[in-house]
Amino acid sequence: MVHAFVSHCRRSRRRRLAYKQMANILIIEDEPRMRRLLEITLGEDGHTVTALGDAETGIRNLRAGNGTDLIVTDLKLPGMTGLEFLHEAKHINAAIPVVVMTAYGSVETAVEAMKAGAADYVLKPFTMAEMKLVVNKELDVRRMREENRDLREALGKRYKFENIIAPSPKMQAVLALVERVAPTNSTVLIGGESGVGKDLIARAIHQNSRRASGPFVKINSTAIPETLLESELFGFEKGAFTGALASKPGKFELADKGTLFLDEIGDIPAPIQVKLLRVLQEREFERLGGTRTIKVDVRLLAATNRDLRAALEEGTFREDLYYRLNVVPIDIPPLRDRKEDIPELVTHFLHRFARENGRHFNGVTQAAMKLLIDYHWPGNVRQLENTIERAVALSTGPAIEAGDVHLDQGVGRGNVGNSAGSFLPDGMTLEQWEDEMIREALRRANGNKSQAARLLGLSRNALRYRLGKLGVEDEEA
Repeated sequence: MVHAFVSHCRRSRRRRLAYKQMANILIIEDEPRMRRLLEITLGEDGHTVTALGDAETGIRNLRAGNGTDLIVTDLKLPGMTGLEFLHEAKHINAAIPVVVMTAYGSVETAVEAMKAGAADYVLKPFTMAEMKLVVNKELDVRRMREENRDLREALGKRYKFENIIAPSPKMQAVLALVERVAPTNSTVLIGGESGVGKDLIARAIHQNSRRASGPFVKINSTAIPETLLESELFGFEKGAFTGALASKPGKFELADKGTLFLDEIGDIPAPIQVKLLRVLQEREFERLGGTRTIKVDVRLLAATNRDLRAALEEGTFREDLYYRLNVVPIDIPPLRDRKEDIPELVTHFLHRFARENGRHFNGVTQAAMKLLIDYHWPGNVRQLENTIERAVALSTGPAIEAGDVHLDQGVGRGNVGNSAGSFLPDGMTLEQWEDEMIREALRRANGNKSQAARLLGLSRNALRYRLGKLGVEDEEA
């Protein structure tokens, strides 16, 4: 086993050196001066560059099996167009990343190319430094994907990150991808339902990146009114609007040389999507009410619990921004699809809340654990965390019993009744048990309704409704 892992490490190192020093790049550009300039510029980095003037010759080169690692192609070509070349190249080898070049007024064509499988696009006119940046990024992404595949094959290695408990195979695959993408500068789009831990994954990427010593700035687009979101992201100048008594930097400036984590990016309004796209493409922007162009060096991590492809079809999210964000997608599975993680998560939360409350528990009974594992967890890890906190607050015994676990059966898939193996006290219905828990929460909170609602994991209005059913008058109301 040790020998296999060492061999994997050596193979990964050889691949890193190969990509860094001698990647094989194929250029398709019909304009001779631009073709020669690209050939010289990319060759300066140690790459082996083949520069051709038409797509048909490029297809013959690919079919000859010359080990091409990356393709740079213009979209406007004589004969076979760049899009037709892209389709044919992907048919020959779908794994080769393709960077397309297009004129500024043909962004829609570039988006079509991204849909067809292009890895990225560069708008003409561009600088050679910008082209180098895009090419090196795509080579890094390809290397990362190949190493990730190798790592999954190597000994079933278990990945560990601080504050992330994920022994299940699905989450181990996620962490393997995090380890590969963290050292790069690639934009990452983190998807998953609410409560799965997208924030933790974003922090793990930052902490294991070359930007770890820089700032990690988080902003949740849904927590900020639409009218203020632009000024929060990009800052504003004095006098930009009523009440702007002094200039203020935005989140992008604060995250310079570090990472900006933009949560719930699917809810970004359309006008701000345009400015966000410009920052991703050009690394520059102006403050609200300002004229000075500010350049920043920021890595963007984005997260969403929405289906952005559906948003594309609805027209509420820009296609070009989506493809700029979706360089490396990381999808976190819901808790119900990785139930192997539940026992370790329960133990972690139990120890934490017991320590915070100055209590000691022997653990969780088998019946309580079965109840937790069988539940559907619509709120994912965040809901599990709240459930254990509530159980710690309400438990009176040396261990967490099934009766200490309160689950919203109207949301989950599980059903609870007084059948064999039921955890309810004999002769008590679920409704009676809930009523008793409400009375117990009121007793422990000394009659404070707001505190009782927090203990039960309910909103104040939800508790008021249940109190009304119990015939308990809510004096605070």
